Amino acid sequence: MSSSSAAQVPNNHRLPYPVARKTDQIDTYHETQVADPYRWLEDDSSVETTAWVEAENRVTFDYLSKIPYRRQLQDRLEQVYNYAKYSAPVRKGVGAMGNWFYFSKNDGLQNQAVLYRQRGLDGAPEVVIDPNTLSADSTTVLSAFSVSKDGTYAVVGLSKGGSDWQEYQIMDLATKQYLPEKVEWVKVSGAAWQNHGFYYSRYPKPEGSILAAKNENHHKVGTDQSSDQLVYEDSVHPQRFHITSTTDDERFALLSISDRGQGKDGNALFYIDAATTEQTFVPVIAEVTNFSYSVIDNDGDRLLILTNENAPNNKVIVFDISTRTFSTLIPEKPEPIAEGGVSAVGGKLFVEYVNDVSSQIMVFNYAGQFENEVHLPSLGSASGFSGNKDDTFVFYTFTSFTFPPTIYRYEIASRESTVFRTPEVDFVPDDYETKQVFFASKDGTNVPMFLTYRKGLKRDGANPTLLYGYGGFNVSLLPAFSPFRIPFLDQGGIYAQANLRGGSEYGEAWHEQGMKLKKQNVFDDFIAAAEHLITEQYTSSAKLAIQGGSNGGLLVGAVINQRPELFRVAIPQVGVMDMLRFHKFTIGWNWIADYGSSDNADEFNVLYAYSPIHNIRTGLNYPATLITTADHDDRVVPAHSFKYAATLQEMYLGQNPVLIRIDTKSGHGASNTRKNIETAADIYSFILWNMGIIHLRQQNPTH
Repeated sequence: MSSSSAAQVPNNHRLPYPVARKTDQIDTYHETQVADPYRWLEDDSSVETTAWVEAENRVTFDYLSKIPYRRQLQDRLEQVYNYAKYSAPVRKGVGAMGNWFYFSKNDGLQNQAVLYRQRGLDGAPEVVIDPNTLSADSTTVLSAFSVSKDGTYAVVGLSKGGSDWQEYQIMDLATKQYLPEKVEWVKVSGAAWQNHGFYYSRYPKPEGSILAAKNENHHKVGTDQSSDQLVYEDSVHPQRFHITSTTDDERFALLSISDRGQGKDGNALFYIDAATTEQTFVPVIAEVTNFSYSVIDNDGDRLLILTNENAPNNKVIVFDISTRTFSTLIPEKPEPIAEGGVSAVGGKLFVEYVNDVSSQIMVFNYAGQFENEVHLPSLGSASGFSGNKDDTFVFYTFTSFTFPPTIYRYEIASRESTVFRTPEVDFVPDDYETKQVFFASKDGTNVPMFLTYRKGLKRDGANPTLLYGYGGFNVSLLPAFSPFRIPFLDQGGIYAQANLRGGSEYGEAWHEQGMKLKKQNVFDDFIAAAEHLITEQYTSSAKLAIQGGSNGGLLVGAVINQRPELFRVAIPQVGVMDMLRFHKFTIGWNWIADYGSSDNADEFNVLYAYSPIHNIRTGLNYPATLITTADHDDRVVPAHSFKYAATLQEMYLGQNPVLIRIDTKSGHGASNTRKNIETAADIYSFILWNMGIIHLRQQNPTH
């Protein structure tokens, strides 16, 4: 790639940021007065906010357009992303509609993956749904596809422009034609088939940014939504989440209820047994606590349940509905069972344990007896193992940082795995290596981190390094391949992924060490990860970038307030930046279980101490910062990033750029491939340019 001339270099002097109007808005929290001068930016549809967004984007894209290799990076990203991507097939249907295998495929650069099916594994694939044809800009996403037990119908969920809202339609799978009815205002829902229809969750049509009480319904095929049966509502507790599912044989309807807005991290559990005439939900666990209960499947009258009740590493228990008694089926082990890490296929239970942040798959029978381990190709992560009770084989996908997602077929009887489908990526895995390191956090806790880089790396402190983290909501960051990292690795870069507390890498105890009053542990872990990379001469502060999205965006915003000198570049994406008001927008109250709430005096003190917006200080030399958000993000509303950008631009008086990139017709993530590639190109361009890299190395220099 060509180098730049001096005339092309964008000067890092203070940029002409738009002037954001300030107000005298002051709120009082437990006798503490807190200014909120950019409150007006919370109205993302106002004329004034729209004008501010347009002005910010002009500054941002003018800056990015002057980076000489931005286009080359985008071309390279397109090159490495342009390979066929498949999901693992899943068999659906019985009788005349039986033996259909459904899977998705993206040919390479299609904006949306296409849903296919084929009769048997040797049949010719045929298109079921091509979302690319559903809107002119290809931002309509296939968000749900749930096939009835007999394979006759499917619920098709569509969301537009990156929104979390979904509209459900019903497809006749024999003709692939839609029935006339539609189901609207669906959000945080499944589509669980039973009794010639399906259960789903919906809200009343919203008025304002706070949602009214959610309710559970049953829709009969061939009827209008107005005649749907209301099966559960709770107007007394409007912020409770609930969702209905069904067992594989459709005998049991299962209702899970959570109350995270009240700070409770678990759920209650109820069921309706279709084998009886009783049509009201019967409790298994009647009250919401901090323990979670998730039904894996039933074995006759027995409900098999994954829980962390008195088992922070999770265990599998059995609830016998005939005797209403509990027993342990698979006891807790030192290695945690992954969240949602148990599936029932072919009369077996496939259990994913997490062993030092890598998958380990164990097979048990329904009596809880261990039978064998599924041998994986290397350290990494395995997913899938979805199917039916009468399946004789199952598919799973294995991936790691230098191992592109590969689909395997596992024969249940012979216990053998064979490669079913291998991706053809413009990438040579043998040119790279991954190592796992452990470092001590501020309080002495040992924290793991993965490092991936080109072989032959010199630890001279000069390597461009991108450190990524999340640290919250029980989310584990297991090894996984991303073609988007290849261009950064091409430049001699190191990709570092830290497994911070707040996730579930080491079970519920690891999660609890990074939530509510202990949230500072997460930031300390991330700071210690950066210090380890510098101390061990992998990189230096001048060549270190940090990135995180959503809760990870909060992470980035918090640590650059606390240790700005450690980092050269910061990429906070769709972050939760106002920790005093996050619960006042859309479903933000659902995060109180992890964060706490400013309504609680003790939790307010902790939130106020790290809230990114409220801890920006003058006199600090903040790193070059590129904030990203989107106009249709109705999960973490863009107001968080708007107010954060306006505050940082006002208070930071140095020369490093502070930019906000606001995507259109996108949501909490990019709404199509094109937007995803463009965003990645801008992020990598910004990172490398602000590390002082004026021209790029020739890609794949060893080939």
